[in-house]
Amino acid sequence: MTTPAIEMDYTVLDCPDPGALAAFYSGVLGWSVARDEGDWAEIRGPGQLRLAFQLAPEFAPIAWPDSGVHAHLDLVVDEFETTERHVLSLGAELVDASDAHSTFRVYRDPAGHIFCLCIRT
Repeated sequence: MTTPAIEMDYTVLDCPDPGALAAFYSGVLGWSVARDEGDWAEIRGPGQLRLAFQLAPEFAPIAWPDSGVHAHLDLVVDEFETTERHVLSLGAELVDASDAHSTFRVYRDPAGHIFCLCIRT
């Protein structure tokens, strides 16, 4: 059997306010908001990179770390302090910056999704 051609399209985050979350990640990543249609928004970065946000009125954040994480975004940075101030000013919440995790810190976006800032290696 020949394997069919399958390509990755969007990474999509469910959330109660797609436009607001698109604005948050646009500010975090410096990408432009390409669509904001109420129930769907997307931002675009270099090349073909895209991140989308889909209306899910019943979305409820997980209790991290108790519930585990099913998926999250790893965002690569050169250093923590300036970057952390930036994401916090946009509405992120620091969840874990323990010394045991010296190469990454865990945050929650305004909708409650987990993301990490990871030191570039």
